Parts: sequence; structure tokens; C-alpha cells
Amino acid sequence: MAQVNLEVNGRPYAVGCEDGQEPHLRELAKLFDQHVREVARDLGQLGDARLFLMGALLLADELSEAKARLAAVQGELGRLQADHARVEARAVAALDNAAKRIEKLAG
Repeated sequence: MAQVNLEVNGRPYAVGCEDGQEPHLRELAKLFDQHVREVARDLGQLGDARLFLMGALLLADELSEAKARLAAVQGELGRLQADHARVEARAVAALDNAAKRIEKLAG
């Protein structure tokens, strides 16, 4: 198990992680630090626990919004795929009818 030294709101934290996950964990900590610093700028230094809670809530809100947008996009994709299947079925039927007419004319 690897150990990574992270900094959040100017304070160091040692965190364990799986080997190879260090860069990803650093990126996550950077994102969290940005939110914590935003809260500290807006509300002042509330203490680490409250700053971390507010930073986590901001991230949770972003995640919730992203999930809602993803669900909407997936719903739209499903509708588009169903529309595509209907159009494709109509095109196949039209081609089949055209082929039958051509065979009649040729025969």
C-alpha cells in the first residue's frame, strides 16, 4: 500500500492508497482543496471539520447535478435509438416493397 502526502487548505495529510493510485488521489485532493478554499474565502475559516463538510457538500451537489444530466442524456439517447430503429424498419420495409414492385415489373 502506498502513502501520499496531500495538502488541503494549507495543511498536510498523509493518506494511504493502492499502489499506482497516487496521481489520481492527488488530483482528487486538488479538486477538494479548491472547494474547501472557496468555502474559506466565502465564509471565513470555520475550522477544518466545517470547511471539509462544506467542501464535501459542494462536491456532492456537483455530483448530483452531473448524475441528473447523465440520466437526462441517457433518456434522450434511448429515445433517439428507438426513433432510429423505427426509421430503419420503415426504410427496410420501403426497400422491400420497392424490390417486390421491380420484380413484378420485370416478370
